[in-house]
Amino acid sequence: MKKVSKLNHIIDLLPSPAWVLEEDLLKYNLAIFEEIQQRSGAKILLALKGYSLWASFDTIAQTLHGCCASGLNEALLAHNRFGKEVHTYSPAFKESEIEQIASISHHMVFNSPQQFHRFADRALKVNPNLSLGLRINPEYSEAPVELYNPCGLYSRLGTTLANFDPSILEKCDGFHLHALCEQDSDALEGVLNAFEEKFGEYLHGLKWLNFGGGHHITKDGYHKEKLIELIIRFKERYNVEVYLEPGEAVGWQTGPLVATVLDIVHNGIDIAILDTSAEAHMPDTIIMPYRAAVRGADEPGVKAHTYRLSGNTCLAGDIMGDYSFDAPLSIGDKVIFEDQMHYTMVKATTFNGIALPSICILRTDGTLDVVREFGYGDFESRLG
Repeated sequence: MKKVSKLNHIIDLLPSPAWVLEEDLLKYNLAIFEEIQQRSGAKILLALKGYSLWASFDTIAQTLHGCCASGLNEALLAHNRFGKEVHTYSPAFKESEIEQIASISHHMVFNSPQQFHRFADRALKVNPNLSLGLRINPEYSEAPVELYNPCGLYSRLGTTLANFDPSILEKCDGFHLHALCEQDSDALEGVLNAFEEKFGEYLHGLKWLNFGGGHHITKDGYHKEKLIELIIRFKERYNVEVYLEPGEAVGWQTGPLVATVLDIVHNGIDIAILDTSAEAHMPDTIIMPYRAAVRGADEPGVKAHTYRLSGNTCLAGDIMGDYSFDAPLSIGDKVIFEDQMHYTMVKATTFNGIALPSICILRTDGTLDVVREFGYGDFESRLG
């Protein structure tokens, strides 16, 4: 079964620009997660850093067990809007936020033994049922981009074996490790082998292990069988609960960013100026960088008409890339950037005063739900 977009049925009803979640495509991904949970016994959480569209949480909460948060605000969102387990990790917790985070979290994961010793008793006093953990750096990763490699040289993320303090085990229920970036279960196997080699002696007696995120579970061709095998192996060998916390994989190919051509200028090449922005609305196309797929388009020169797609800000480099189309673009035409539900709205800004894209959901019954439209008040309120 393949994912099939139904966006064309409602394209003329959309505000522009707009992120559009297709509910059927989200449910397709959730069915994959449910299969893995049922067959492996793992619990899967939503990583809010990658996908935080809370208008879809009612749907996601029917399958996933909760959310993992990266600090107070995400923990509050998980608590207020998702309503299931809240697992909170931060590279460094602020003292002023410890009590509030502890009061609404089920798991609280510290980045270092120093933070564990500093805050563990205080957190448990607020919430005696809180389960405490430590993030581990297995010092092994196959992450394809160094910017996204949590185990890279001089990484601040997680505790290496050299810095591990066994005395925390008196109050520590679990270990968290995250070393993947859009990768398959083969990469996870390498990480777990390194983790087990370094920390295996400390795993017996723990209550849980969290294998982090970066698992590209919903991508075509992902090796689900190996993932299930790895989860079962660790559950049986160490008698622990196993958690996964994908973010991108939840929103993977569940909807696009739809923009409109505002003008076309020529300066050596044809340049289409859109009512969106790579810098403000699709930052990973600049940071990562990666090339977003555009519906109906190809590489430059492949089709008859080539355009540079660019954003409507004053940044000279606000460019999505060069694409070719079968027919010439005209002012008012829609341009559909595929797969823009993850790591977009969670990172988007109002740089240059450009409005944020509207947030829309195409429901299973075919109706369009315009969840949120943004205006001047949203821009002003962020600045004072």
